[in-house]
Amino acid sequence: MLHHVELWVPDLARAEATFGWIFTELGWTEHQRWSAGVSWKLGETYVVAERSPAMTGPHDRMKAGLNHLALHAGTREDVDRLTRESEAHGWKLMFADRHPHAGGPDHYAAFLENEDGFEIELVAT
Repeated sequence: MLHHVELWVPDLARAEATFGWIFTELGWTEHQRWSAGVSWKLGETYVVAERSPAMTGPHDRMKAGLNHLALHAGTREDVDRLTRESEAHGWKLMFADRHPHAGGPDHYAAFLENEDGFEIELVAT
């Protein structure tokens, strides 16, 4: 079981607006908060967004490292609702020409990207 993921972000307020919205919508709750970060938890797993002074550059999902987080998002209707609402919360739909089957014909999901280049995949169960 995954323990946690830590994301270093260039702008904590933007990360809170985007990740905080999606995690809350998916049933995660705020877990910890400090001056440079915040985390959200579901079960025993948590995700941290932190503005670290040791960060040396912007996130690039196309380079080695984290490409995206894939999250269970409920039903197809839930994925559709979150996709419709996501733009108002700082997310942009990726692969719109293949949505909601960008992951393949048997895979129903929304691939979203925020302004800092972080990608979230919302997967229908």
